[in-house]
Amino acid sequence: MGELVLVRHGQANSAADDEENYDRLSDLGHQQARWLGDWLREHEAPFDQVVMGSLRRHRETAEGMGDVGAAPSVDARLNEMDYFNLAKAHAARTDQPRPTPETFVHHIKDVMEAWHRADIRGNETYADFETRVAQMLDLAAVPGKRVLCVTSGGVIGMIARHLLDLDPARMAYLLVPIKNSSIHRVTVVAEARILSAFNAIPHLRGPDRVHAITEY
Repeated sequence: MGELVLVRHGQANSAADDEENYDRLSDLGHQQARWLGDWLREHEAPFDQVVMGSLRRHRETAEGMGDVGAAPSVDARLNEMDYFNLAKAHAARTDQPRPTPETFVHHIKDVMEAWHRADIRGNETYADFETRVAQMLDLAAVPGKRVLCVTSGGVIGMIARHLLDLDPARMAYLLVPIKNSSIHRVTVVAEARILSAFNAIPHLRGPDRVHAITEY
C-alpha cells in the first residue's frame, strides 16, 4: 500500500488582482506552513518523495514546512490553473462583474463549466490542465511509497475529479472550501487509488489558531 499526500499552499496575497501579485505567501501563510511542518514531523513518518509546483507560493510553503523526508523536487504539473485570466475571459464574454466572497461559489461554477466547454481559456485549455494533473497523479501515486506534493486547490480538485468521476460543476463546488495548508490523502493499492481524506487541518485546530483557518 502507498499513499499520496497533497498539501495546498499557505495563504497567499488574497488582495491581488493578478497571478503575479497573488503568488507569494502572506505572513499568516508562512506561519501556516511552519505549523504544518511541525505537525507532520510529530505525526507522520518521513516521506519517500517530496514534490512541489514551480510557483513561488509552493516553494515558500515547502521551505516553511522544513524537512519532512526527501529533499523536494519541482514539477510544474503541480501548478495552479490560470484562474485570474479565466475569470477575465469569462467577464469579457458575459459582462459579469468580479465576484464577491458571497457570489464566488456561483462564479467558479460558471467559469469551470465555460472552460470545460472551451468557451473561454487562459494560458491552457481545460483538457490540457486535466491531462497534466492526471499525469502527475500517475507519477506520484505509487504502491509501496509515501509521496507528498505541495500544490494548489485547483490541482487537488482535479485529482478528486479523476478519483470520484465528478462533473465540472461538482469539481468547482469542491474547490470552494479547500483550506490553506490543508492535507488531502490518496490511498494507493494495486487495484485502485482511493481518496481517503480531504481538507484536513489538524495543525490549525485549537482556540489559539481559529484565526489561522483560511480559504484565501
